[in-house]
Amino acid sequence: MLTAPVLTVAGLWNSGPEHWQTHWERAHPGWRRVPQRSWDEPERAEWVAALEQAIAECAEPPFLAAHSLACTLVAHWAQDGRRSPIAGAFLVAPSDVEAPSYPKKTGGFAPMPLVTLPFPSLVVASTNDEYVSFERATQFAAAWGSRLVSIGDAGHINGAAGYGPWPEGQELFRVFRENRE
Repeated sequence: MLTAPVLTVAGLWNSGPEHWQTHWERAHPGWRRVPQRSWDEPERAEWVAALEQAIAECAEPPFLAAHSLACTLVAHWAQDGRRSPIAGAFLVAPSDVEAPSYPKKTGGFAPMPLVTLPFPSLVVASTNDEYVSFERATQFAAAWGSRLVSIGDAGHINGAAGYGPWPEGQELFRVFRENRE
């Protein structure tokens, strides 16, 4: 039985109505999204504080289901020595905040944290993501001590790339959680 709480952690611009995170929240009403003051011009310190607060409010260590910039957020949160425990992190399409093509309205997320995460983690990456090369996603997973799963040409693994309900992702997440509970 999968009982630990789940927090969805959206990235830059939030996750719209057709994004897999939104579909999963609808399917699992107990799951909740970590709120942020600004989805369009995020500031690292603010986002880290919001993540810490959301984790601390959980009755038991939650699992994080993060997408895009939120993967970088989770790595910064861990690197900054946060103390609230989590059960694990499911990190989908981590954005490369150091890439020249990355949107510039993010404050303080570079450089990319490349430290071993002190909790189980799984990185799910695409081979043709516009916000991270597969080579960089592989580097992130290795540095974080994460298992890496490639799902092939999947773009940024979001609603625009056709990843709405994303049942294969739900199964990956279920197995990841089940192996840790």
